[in-house]
Amino acid sequence: MQEFDLPKLEPRTYEISDDLLDTKARTVLILEDDTAFADTLKDALESLGYRLTIVPTGAEGVQHILTSDFDAIVCDMVMPNFPGDMFYKAVQRSRPHLCKRFIFITGHQGDPKVVEFIKQTGRVGLWKPFKMHQLSDALESLIGSK
Repeated sequence: MQEFDLPKLEPRTYEISDDLLDTKARTVLILEDDTAFADTLKDALESLGYRLTIVPTGAEGVQHILTSDFDAIVCDMVMPNFPGDMFYKAVQRSRPHLCKRFIFITGHQGDPKVVEFIKQTGRVGLWKPFKMHQLSDALESLIGSK
């Protein structure tokens, strides 16, 4: 058997980004039936490092919450066939621990039923059109206090 002289390797130091050390990505379920607005949310929040699941209906949202846990749920209040209040109540029955992770969004701030419902939940409500920093601040506050 022939022996080889291998060169001695100098120890190397590697820097690892803090982002890579955070093994648990921040996950957000977004329920929004306006596809253009959903795309805007997607672009903004993915650029901040969130991993998103976006659905256009409460029924699809229920399917996701039954199989996955989310750090936050951003829920439009007015969607066809399965509005935000019905979705919240479905979550309350099936995965109640997720109710503390809601942020409601709506363009119907003049609707007393919508306003009262959000107030009763004790969750954050953002009125469309809102500034994207308001949503990112609400998400950071929510996920940081989990």
